[in-house]
Amino acid sequence: MAWKNQQQFIEALEKAGELVRIKTYVNPKLEIAEVTDRISKSGGGGKALLFENTGYDFPVLMNAYGSEKRMCMALGVNHLDDVAREIEDLFKMLSAPKEGILDKLKMLPKLGQFASWMPKVKSGRGECQEVIMENPDITKLPVITCWPKDGGPFVTLPVIHTKDPNTNSRNVGMYRMQVFGPTLTGMHWHKHKVSAKHFSEYKKLNKKMPVAVALGGDPVYAYSATAPLPENVDEYMLAGFLRKKKVELVKCITQPEIEVPADADFIIEGYVDPADDLIW
Repeated sequence: MAWKNQQQFIEALEKAGELVRIKTYVNPKLEIAEVTDRISKSGGGGKALLFENTGYDFPVLMNAYGSEKRMCMALGVNHLDDVAREIEDLFKMLSAPKEGILDKLKMLPKLGQFASWMPKVKSGRGECQEVIMENPDITKLPVITCWPKDGGPFVTLPVIHTKDPNTNSRNVGMYRMQVFGPTLTGMHWHKHKVSAKHFSEYKKLNKKMPVAVALGGDPVYAYSATAPLPENVDEYMLAGFLRKKKVELVKCITQPEIEVPADADFIIEGYVDPADDLIW
């Protein structure tokens, strides 16, 4: 099933007895992570936790996918094996050779299914753009610090969008972002990751790489961003396949060449500059 937004998913978790609201103040620096660590290691993965008093204007949702039941809810299935079978069947269909006319004719109905899963870029603005910060400041979000020896707070579940400057193909991945200041973060990606390859191409061109980060929205976005897909398979096609409804995207405001989910809770737009020094 397709979740309308993350709020709808939170409400479903609470209705199913899978969510605990914590109204007492808990510090995003170390304390939220410590509480979550203890709960997630309890029987069955514990409950999802919604920290409502963070000292910021926004709550923090933790351990949302920390049990098999909640993962099934996130993906709209009764058993995780169902998802595995669906994905296996999808990739068999994508990789099977279509040599003869008969094979190609048999594929026609399936091509119609592909069209229903492919993401759609809608005109105008999305729900994620209802409030726009003219002077963005990521430190206004309750970004957590997980471990005492961490270099600082990290955005730990960002859905990161980049494009290849030569082919315009999209990548949606998940790479931790270290917060250094109000408008500065560090992208923690490995060299073999697709977004890192995109950055390498921008570096050759001596151009800044546009980046957009989505937080929240349908839980399937985070799942699809972490899926080990071939480079030519769009993550939002997988998301549409899993939710049985195409993902609606909107163009970013400051980086219009990048599209993001219209129903995300937050969009962070920016760029990575190859001229910048690495920060250690």
